[in-house]
Amino acid sequence: MYRPVATAPTQGGIATESADYVVELNQVPRWSDAEHKSSLEYDNEDSSFPTSYFPDPLTSTSEAESGGNGMMSRFPVNHEINSKIYLWRGNPWNLEVDAVVNSTNENLDEAHSSPGLHAAAGPGLAEECATLGGCRTGMAKVTNAYDLPARRVIHTVGPKYAVKYHTAAENALSHCYRSCLELLIENGLQSIAMGCIYTEAKNYPREPAAHVAIRTVRRFLEKQKDKITAVVFCTTTANDTEIYKRLLPLYFPRDKHEEEVAMSKLPADVGDENGETIIDERKIRIKPLPKKTAPKPPKAPVDLPVSDVGLIRRNSSYLDSYLDPAFMSLIKDPDQRRKEQWEKTAQAQSGWNCAKLLGFGDLGGPPLSAAEEYSLHSRYLSKANSLNLSEIAEMKIVYRGGVDSEGRPIMVVVGAHFLLRCLDLERFVFHVVKEFEPVIQKPYTIVYFHSAASLQIQPDLGWMRRLQQILGRKHQRNLHAIYVLHPTFGLKAAVFALQLFVDNVVWKKVVYVDRLMQLFRYVPREQLTIPDFVFQHDLEVNGGKGLMVDPRTKYVYHRP
Repeated sequence: MYRPVATAPTQGGIATESADYVVELNQVPRWSDAEHKSSLEYDNEDSSFPTSYFPDPLTSTSEAESGGNGMMSRFPVNHEINSKIYLWRGNPWNLEVDAVVNSTNENLDEAHSSPGLHAAAGPGLAEECATLGGCRTGMAKVTNAYDLPARRVIHTVGPKYAVKYHTAAENALSHCYRSCLELLIENGLQSIAMGCIYTEAKNYPREPAAHVAIRTVRRFLEKQKDKITAVVFCTTTANDTEIYKRLLPLYFPRDKHEEEVAMSKLPADVGDENGETIIDERKIRIKPLPKKTAPKPPKAPVDLPVSDVGLIRRNSSYLDSYLDPAFMSLIKDPDQRRKEQWEKTAQAQSGWNCAKLLGFGDLGGPPLSAAEEYSLHSRYLSKANSLNLSEIAEMKIVYRGGVDSEGRPIMVVVGAHFLLRCLDLERFVFHVVKEFEPVIQKPYTIVYFHSAASLQIQPDLGWMRRLQQILGRKHQRNLHAIYVLHPTFGLKAAVFALQLFVDNVVWKKVVYVDRLMQLFRYVPREQLTIPDFVFQHDLEVNGGKGLMVDPRTKYVYHRP
């Protein structure tokens, strides 16, 4: 069925499949030999967009952020390990390796296996799978490869994802990859091709799953690098390929620069020595035993009243050993830390009562850590992808625009369309997370039309603070500017309160624009879909001479 191929076709520096041809491992480029352009940096590669017509007030001449800060990297450069990593765009069973991984279900059914694998391997594979007695989630079993160019097929069962049990799902997925690598070594094999074990049917978010897969392989190779010669990450979609190209430098940096940048990009929780998520509450806490000291020589007896005898016994020297500093300075357990967190929350809520009295909303609660924000964003994104939010999208409150004058993608927000009385805020948050997700991966810009929006009731600062926490630090880091058209005094006061009470970094990026012609300095008019009432509002507010052209209808607005 398979025929050898002379050269492996490539696409964008990543090897790709070629029908039913066999591709040898030496024809797939190593990760360390791939095009060495860091996926951690975002450059404007599109030369079709000219430079800014006018200087941008947010443009900085400083160097890019450096994540080093003197900290030690959790995934340092290791050229020996990097030489064992490959990235392949295509089906893993087209590769001539020792083993390929099949993502399946507990019954090892052909219908629930990796699409196309059983057809390529022939009927013998399904017959052998029927004799294995199934497989548990997170575990793996091995069979012959039959008509495939590989020697063995390793079958594993990925977990179903639920927001409530995301930690358990992460650890089960990590165990899938580790079980496959352990079976590889147990069977005397050295090279393996691994597809994405997570599937759409099991609702696992793709990027968090890729983090688990890559860091688990990295931790395993750190211990068993002498027994494995090649691990090929296989992707079948452009989305998965881009995710792996972006995340591989975090865990397999190829030079010191990638290592330093990765230190600021890595999630706060990258697992334990096996790549599994750490759960403090389930740790076995071993406390040091008290040190016994030599008893002090007895002092001469002193006649004391009977009422003081018990006091002398309680202060006797043999109790000193139980007051040893090693015994008294115990590490706080999770219950104590949780209690302190509750106390901080209560203190923060009482401290922000003034903001609530001023009508800014509930700004209480301590700030979230990077790990907490990442977990919150992942849960909302997973839920948003499972919902039908078409009725929110039709309101055109938030939608995708073109690009600004420097090629950054644009998200457009129309304040007048935000009808708070007839809008489910929770579903709107899911819509925002879903729309912003593909844009916030790189530097981007927000254009906010405040035209006639002052007539609508707007959400308070507490809701804005919560939305910003859900979008996460990637939104904060990659947001270039917020261009606000037709700002009012009330809006400027609200933005000042956001800078003061919520986030001084994000809301310092607001640029006020009084008229459309001024906005077009930063965003070309053909890159924006502008509602008609915005043109009308601009004419009423600004007046003046000149022409305004609607880029959609080509209608010319004459100013008196």
